[in-house]
Amino acid sequence: MGELEITLGELLDKRANQYSQQEAVVYADQGIRYSYRQFRNICNRAAKGLMKLGIETGEHIAIWGHNHPQWLISQFATGKMGGVLVTVNTDYRAKELEYLLKNSDAKTLILSSGEKNNYVETLYQICPELKNSEPGELNSQKLPQLKNVIYIGEGQTPPGMYSWNEIMDLGKGVPAVRLKGRQNTLQPDQVINIQYTSGTTGFHKGVMLTHTNLINNAHYVAECMNLTAADRMCIPVPFFHCVGCGLGTLACVTKGATMVPLVKFDAEEVLKVVAAEECTALHGMPNMFVAELEHPNFAEYDLSSLRTGIMAGEACPDELVKKVIKKMGATEMTIAYGLTEASPVITQTRFDDPIEKRISTVGRALPNVEVKIVDPETGLQVENGTPGELCTRGFHVMEGYYKMPSDTKVKIDQEGWLYTGDLAVMDEQGYCQIKGRIKDLIIRDGERICPSDVEKYFYKYESVKSAQVVGIPDEDYGEEVMAYVQLKEGDKVTAQDLYKELKGKIPEAELPKKIEIVDSYPLTASGKVQKYKLREEAIEKYGLEDVGSIETA
Repeated sequence: MGELEITLGELLDKRANQYSQQEAVVYADQGIRYSYRQFRNICNRAAKGLMKLGIETGEHIAIWGHNHPQWLISQFATGKMGGVLVTVNTDYRAKELEYLLKNSDAKTLILSSGEKNNYVETLYQICPELKNSEPGELNSQKLPQLKNVIYIGEGQTPPGMYSWNEIMDLGKGVPAVRLKGRQNTLQPDQVINIQYTSGTTGFHKGVMLTHTNLINNAHYVAECMNLTAADRMCIPVPFFHCVGCGLGTLACVTKGATMVPLVKFDAEEVLKVVAAEECTALHGMPNMFVAELEHPNFAEYDLSSLRTGIMAGEACPDELVKKVIKKMGATEMTIAYGLTEASPVITQTRFDDPIEKRISTVGRALPNVEVKIVDPETGLQVENGTPGELCTRGFHVMEGYYKMPSDTKVKIDQEGWLYTGDLAVMDEQGYCQIKGRIKDLIIRDGERICPSDVEKYFYKYESVKSAQVVGIPDEDYGEEVMAYVQLKEGDKVTAQDLYKELKGKIPEAELPKKIEIVDSYPLTASGKVQKYKLREEAIEKYGLEDVGSIETA
């Protein structure tokens, strides 16, 4: 793969030399406009500060905060000095944080003040000893391996913690040759990042990703969206998520493009930033694009600069993709599919794909990535057009789950194939459609029904904001279809209205036995819908072992 067989530090150095005066990072509201040379120099100083703190190559450094400039600097600084960055979900509470810090063996934690959740108080709850400790001398009963806490929030530095400025000051006294020597010892196949899975069921697992995993994936993702050094990307997706720090920040650096992050997602703020900074690319989860399109002030902002971007993170409804292309002007918008264990992208539409492919599929495999569809029961590859489990192999497959070798063996077979757990269909040209999770497949009277095939019908109605379909127990058919629907604000459509609209327009087997209007769905900490909880709620609420005729609720 040529120049892509490099480390993250080497990549940043190359771009700083190539595009020294080009804007690398913009936080306009904070007065930050770093050129690539300035950004590289700041990352170098932070890296030297971490080294001065005594952090060795391979040590784990957790980071818990929103998309602050220090988060972004930490991503590349750790890549330069050989630390392993452990990303922490911004919605974690004490129990989840304690598990992650303990499981990851993090010796250092970088944290901000938090917003909905007070991060400092949460950490004190786990480690009360921190309040009476000198910085760098924490001795915690619950987290004996944790020694350093670095504060990147506003205001006075809390007791027991280093301030970010202290780390930067420490970096001034470390000779550049020491950092260069450390950086030169790093290898592309070394783990640089641990990201924890969202945990829709069971314990969160730490996914180990290398320089090669992340840099190659980001490079090919950027190629698919036609990203160049002339582009400016608005990044409202959280950095802790692989879409934010992989498809966002790292993809920009592979091409020398400008990063324009938002500290936290706000629909109108995205519109403002895109217009003011003339962003040409925009990333987001489907729900983010919905919020932007439906914002009452949407029409006030000039989005004519937009051209490309990525929609990813969960199922992308056809109608939503059409609106983003038509109303936001992102004519080269792409759809990406993957999972954390795949660094994360496996397939992606290309900017110049036929419009019908970009609307209805998640694209083809990235270059140097293999994809096959297998029968979930036999493990044998199926013919094109036949649903099965999507499997993938290549440079992008994770090193494994941290300290979980048995779980790794279940996920990756001896031939290197990663089993995604996702139900997919591939056509003759290699384009894939994701039909949902294998475990969410509905078996009705022997017929396999993909939830996404039913969900797409709901999006045809202007009243519907989103829909989630699950299988519920049924005495006669084994399982039946049930739909949970969110309506657009102020809409008064009833479940019965939706049922009448659907009847006769979709196959009888796919017609929901129950439709329930809801305000929200149960979510994981990273915002994914927990369908198994919807199913459990329905079983408990309706006593579904004795379901009779079709009902709506």
